[in-house]
Amino acid sequence: MNSVINNKINTISQNKTWLFVPATRIDRVAKAFASGADAVIVDLEDAVASEDKADAREALQQYHDSTGYQPIWVRINKSGSEEFFKDIVLCQKMHNLAGVLLAKAEQVTDIESVHQLTNLPVIALIESAIGLYQIDSMAKAVGLAAFSYGFLDLCNDLHVQVGTPAADIIANQIRYQLILTSKVHQLSPPIDTIYPDFNDEVGLSARVQLWSQMGMSGMLCIHPKQVAVVQQALQPTDKTLLFAQRVVEEYERSRQAVFKIDGEMVDAPVIERSRQLLAK
Repeated sequence: MNSVINNKINTISQNKTWLFVPATRIDRVAKAFASGADAVIVDLEDAVASEDKADAREALQQYHDSTGYQPIWVRINKSGSEEFFKDIVLCQKMHNLAGVLLAKAEQVTDIESVHQLTNLPVIALIESAIGLYQIDSMAKAVGLAAFSYGFLDLCNDLHVQVGTPAADIIANQIRYQLILTSKVHQLSPPIDTIYPDFNDEVGLSARVQLWSQMGMSGMLCIHPKQVAVVQQALQPTDKTLLFAQRVVEEYERSRQAVFKIDGEMVDAPVIERSRQLLAK
């Protein structure tokens, strides 16, 4: 991969909020950026009905060519579908895209063909049992930057009842698999799936704390109001920051490998975590 692509991939983990905008509502892109979202994804897949896809592509092309354009990501249709090839042709015409989200990724060639045809970094969306089963092989794909997943589609394919404790178990297993695979193959940490109820700020905040504590890098959002909630939930508490500061200061003062602060043992992993927290 060339240096431009590598730079794009390296910045992906810095994006915490990824906000979807339907390609049929290009007028909302400016509002999406104004919400403070780190990345905006224009959706040509599920958010656009089959009969509207041609008009949506034309609207996206017009936006790309406009003076108000800001680099966006584009979610394209499943590899091998008729709409996929039309989406690829469109992406080839737009030379200032940030990257591509590939819906329903299931094999290495799905990802590599997108990258080869567009010269863009690819985020692979895992939305089927086959895709989940193949993540280790897909992680080797040239051009792959990160994984995300569509939990509702996965639940349908796995026959998991959404909104149950069982679904929560499955979701965490999916997160764990994506986190581990991404780490082993030196990809950006995975991006968590959407939170469907955009009016439930408490639930969304709890979800953010869950995936961030697990080591994921960001979250897909479906409404501008979710952006601020995610950003706020990611902020460490004053107590956490103060403890991290005391850890680093004590280590730099004493150079001891192990010591205590307020009765809590501090060793190398705690010191490194404190440094990372303060660096952010």
